[in-house]
Amino acid sequence: MIRRFPSAGLILLAALAACSPQAADTDDLAATICLDPANTPRVTIPGGSFTMGENPRYPEEGPPVSVTLADFAIDAHEVTNAQFAAFVDATGYVTVAERPPPAIPGAPPEMLEPGSAVFHTPDANDRRWWRWVPGANWRHPEGPDSSIEGHEQLPVVQIAYEDALAYADWAGGMLPNEAQWEYAARADAPANAIPVDADGAPTANYYQGIFPQRDLGEDGYRTRAPVGCFAPNSHGLYDMIGNVWEWTADPDRRAPGTAVIKGGSFLCAANYCARYRPAARQFQERGLGANHIGFRLVYPPAG
Repeated sequence: MIRRFPSAGLILLAALAACSPQAADTDDLAATICLDPANTPRVTIPGGSFTMGENPRYPEEGPPVSVTLADFAIDAHEVTNAQFAAFVDATGYVTVAERPPPAIPGAPPEMLEPGSAVFHTPDANDRRWWRWVPGANWRHPEGPDSSIEGHEQLPVVQIAYEDALAYADWAGGMLPNEAQWEYAARADAPANAIPVDADGAPTANYYQGIFPQRDLGEDGYRTRAPVGCFAPNSHGLYDMIGNVWEWTADPDRRAPGTAVIKGGSFLCAANYCARYRPAARQFQERGLGANHIGFRLVYPPAG
């Protein structure tokens, strides 16, 4: 988990990762469009019952609990940069990462500037996975030298919990609760289904290789992919697994100030935590985004 909290007067960033012939980096994807979000309708999920947290791989994924849900509608894909830009243009909203952070005595100077958490492959000079990067925000996901220009169909990231809620209020939706999210993600697949096909090829955007040293990019991407580049599940939902983690509305009682995120991301690897499964869950501090966390919304069923 990435968390912002004082310890000896410092803000610490702890790691969350779990937490094709030639793979592509985000900067190579300007011309790539896998799905047209403007012509991709919401999907209505028929209500039903299921066991959430079935066969937990990690203690926090259980204990199993029986859940019954009413019908609901859900975005077919993650909210994109273009969609979030439309919200900001309409409202003038300023995200958490764009605001001055709280002044914590003893914090490094860079952590007193607006910014956010960005993943870096560790090297001999800096072994950290996560670093506070001044100027990192939804417009500049990896820092001021990065841009969403030409990447409008990638999922928006560097979104804190309250940013997602603000967008939801504007769009007339809500963040899904954890049960809705997991039920929609599972479709007709097992709770702990691994995203590979019958031949073992990746069917989602996650980390192939030894995390955090090298992503082999066997799925075609070494960072975020445009929405809808992988086949949908049987409900017609794209990227419920991998690509970016997704906020849910639910807090976690064991970690005050956090909310549950689901689905894993392009940083989830078999050797680290393998959270690219519908039943997997992780906790994230509500006040902090990162360049691998986005969201999608749910709505009342049509009609």
